[in-house]
Amino acid sequence: MRNIDPKDFVVRINDIWKNKWFLLTSGDFNLSHFNTMTVAWGYFGIMWNRPMAVVVVRPVRHTFKFIEQYSSFTLSAFGKKHQRDLLLLGTRSGRDGNKLENTGLTACAAAVVEAPAFEEAELVVECRKVYWDDFKPEHFLDEKIDRNYPKKDYHRMYFGEILRISGSESYRVPG
Repeated sequence: MRNIDPKDFVVRINDIWKNKWFLLTSGDFNLSHFNTMTVAWGYFGIMWNRPMAVVVVRPVRHTFKFIEQYSSFTLSAFGKKHQRDLLLLGTRSGRDGNKLENTGLTACAAAVVEAPAFEEAELVVECRKVYWDDFKPEHFLDEKIDRNYPKKDYHRMYFGEILRISGSESYRVPG
């Protein structure tokens, strides 16, 4: 994988979030204290004149305590051959044991943040948390949005300043 300048980062935004998914990982690799979960909702963009990744986590998820405790997170994308691993990591809780052991994925140190990356990833976005806020149902302007929350377990949103992107050439603007 090569380092990719955020201004040269290119993805098919809707495809990568909806169809490929990401592993959101927070914690400290060196302390072996981290958790990961599959995410399919989020976005990349510019906020406060900085490149940002925005992710959402429900407070009921085990990863929530890690993203609350630690100052960084990573987003890792994989090829199709790891889709089953991402499905497992999105449906099992880390509270019930080491779910990563049941996959073909290997956590490794990220380049600049304490949160882990994955050896098998084709893209890793390393982020430092800079802001969070809770979704407020009274602010939903479309009543259909609330249908995503039958248990009223509204997401917390995290803005992460993108500090480093590494990936295959397919994620870099040619030139």
